[in-house]
Amino acid sequence: SQWGIKWTLLVGLTLQLMGLGMLFGWQNSWSKSTAIIYVTIAQMLCGIAKDLTKLGGKTVTKLVTPEEKQGALFKLVSYITGWKNSLKGVGYFIGTHETWAGVNVFMILCAYPWAIIGLDSNLGTAKSKNVTLRDALFSGNHNLNWLSFARLFLFASRDLWFEVPLPFYLRAPACTRICQNVNSGCGGLGLARVTVGAFLAIYIILYGQMQAYTPQLVLNPLKQSPPNKWVEVLWGYLNCVPPFVLALMTLVSPEFQNQEYNQMLSTMIVGIVIFALIFAINSSIHSYLVVRYAEGDKVATSVGFYYMSNAAGRLMGTLVSGALY
Repeated sequence: SQWGIKWTLLVGLTLQLMGLGMLFGWQNSWSKSTAIIYVTIAQMLCGIAKDLTKLGGKTVTKLVTPEEKQGALFKLVSYITGWKNSLKGVGYFIGTHETWAGVNVFMILCAYPWAIIGLDSNLGTAKSKNVTLRDALFSGNHNLNWLSFARLFLFASRDLWFEVPLPFYLRAPACTRICQNVNSGCGGLGLARVTVGAFLAIYIILYGQMQAYTPQLVLNPLKQSPPNKWVEVLWGYLNCVPPFVLALMTLVSPEFQNQEYNQMLSTMIVGIVIFALIFAINSSIHSYLVVRYAEGDKVATSVGFYYMSNAAGRLMGTLVSGALY
């Protein structure tokens, strides 16, 4: 936050270029361990870049929106959050082919002049005396602390089954009853790799669009816009329903016990879509509230702390899902 939004964005763009640039150095002759380490480093750089860019985008919305126009702030934050995620879904279709990696590099280079020339160096800059290491790691904002704590578990609960178990379940072949439940890796839906990729891409795009239009499609008609903490509590509890129902279905329903393919597939699709829509509403409300609760010239620090909790939750969910798998 001492650097301001301009330098935060420029560092993010630079790290994104470095991560994408590493893809051009890929060698098919590498061992599996070397390839995993290389891709992990590239993905790490791109992930840091994404969060720095997102930090700048969310902070600016607070700085340019008058305090009395909270409805406009909610819509602006929802648009930025939703379209960011929808473009991630488009990336699933495009993949990391060199041609498209080159297109991404070109688009990032086009953004540099706008960031350098168009942004004020003082935008989002906090006073040095207000920013300490403790501020960066432990927010003194009571509302933000609770919201960040909730965010950690919200995203851990999603990635607990979306990062590892769900893709493997969609890909794993159905059991033939000969080797059933004997560590065979069967029991899934047996979908093709391309189908699974397309399914996850469509899910992310749908999720992003629901985020973007949450104010207009959901909360405005329900008289819940701009949202407060009670609105988030309501939607947080509603978000628990789809995973609970899916868990019961997979454990006790005759369709899953008898491996009835069509019924299993339709149940999973309906359950995941409902979960995605409710989760998107939750995420949109969260993204607005963190900007709403951010204080004075510590907006960037507050938003950064919040997304640190977001990343910690995703890490926790991914590690637990991998361990369970």
